[in-house]
Parts: sequence; C-alpha cells; structure tokens
Amino acid sequence: MGQEQEKYYYKEEAMELTPGKAFYQRQIAALEAGDKDTLLTQYHPDAAIVGLDFAVKGHEPIGKHLEGYLEHLGALKVQSTDKFIEIEDAIFFEATITTNLGEARVYNVFLLRDEKATHHFTGLISLNPL
Repeated sequence: MGQEQEKYYYKEEAMELTPGKAFYQRQIAALEAGDKDTLLTQYHPDAAIVGLDFAVKGHEPIGKHLEGYLEHLGALKVQSTDKFIEIEDAIFFEATITTNLGEARVYNVFLLRDEKATHHFTGLISLNPL
C-alpha cells in the first residue's frame, strides 16, 4: 500500500496545483460565471454526464443540459469544498453551494483524460430551500 498511497492526493496534504485541482478551479469559475461555453470546453466531445435521474452524452446534449442546469439554478456560488480527493485520472469532491433555490450539498466525480472530463457523475446530498 505504501507506493500506491503516493498516487492519491488529499486536500490537507497537497497544496500544489495539480491537474485535477486546476480542472476543478476552472469548473467552479465557469459555473459561478454561468458560462456554459467555457464549461463545455471542460468535456471531451464524447463525454457523458450521469445523475441518478438523467444521462447525457456528447457535446450537443451536454451543452443543452448545462444550459438548462444553469437556468434552473440561477446564481451559483460555491461556499465550501467540503471533501476533495484526486488520483491521476479522476477527482471526487463534495461541496456546499448556494443558488436561487437555496443552500445545497452536492457531490461530483470527474474521470479525466488530457485535463478534460470523459465522464461526470453528479448528485445532490441535501437542499435547504430559501
């Protein structure tokens, strides 16, 4: 386990900007700006986004999904990144966000290749409506 443990990066241990953290920062900045076009550049052309009640694959369906998602939430602000773990080709995090709907705790898993998402698994942990 010693050598394998070195492949994992924990929020508390690694302060340097890793590829996964750079991806995360770009994703958050684009979400907070409501910038669907920049968000779309984060995904490979054949990427998929999967939630428990939907799945979309490919740039055009992902673009439509992101447009609807941003419209539904209205303003979005990340209050905190509560958990974050990274390996060489994936990030997994939980975050607390505020939107026009209220304060939500969310989770996301991104599988990455060449600094872009190939798969994005997402879900809601809790929502405290306004």
